[in-house]
Amino acid sequence: MMGVSDRDPSPDIEAVYRRRYGRFLRVAAAILRDEQLAEEAVHDAFVRALRHRHGFDRRGSLEAWLWRIVVNEARRRRTIERAAPVTALDEAAAPATANGHRETGAVEAMVALLPERQRLALFLRYYADLDYDAIATALGIKPGTVAAALHAAHAALRRQLLEVER
Repeated sequence: MMGVSDRDPSPDIEAVYRRRYGRFLRVAAAILRDEQLAEEAVHDAFVRALRHRHGFDRRGSLEAWLWRIVVNEARRRRTIERAAPVTALDEAAAPATANGHRETGAVEAMVALLPERQRLALFLRYYADLDYDAIATALGIKPGTVAAALHAAHAALRRQLLEVER
């Protein structure tokens, strides 16, 4: 008889995919700055997750494990494609946050200039609506590091916005 830890996670992976596809796509698009590449990255990430599903050790949540795979696939694809120079997206291509708001123009360009860890933490917090523990799992860092990265990102954006107002 199969134990809980031996159970095939494929149905659960499919359920997360169906429930969160839009959020996975938003984060991948934010990383890649290209909607089509983002769709390909999410697809490839879930293919990889299904192939390696028995590597999920059940110490954290399945969704956080899947986020890590999606983020890593988008980062890998960005490196290969070199599709994302640090410039602003046009308004139609900007990914919507979890509440439907689209970041465009100056703020989006400011976010693009943040260090990668800060950008990824912001994307996962505001585009995917993940908590600190899930972000930590997705990025392979500690929750305290997530808090520090978000704090630094907020402070940097606040400084940049204050400079724009002057």
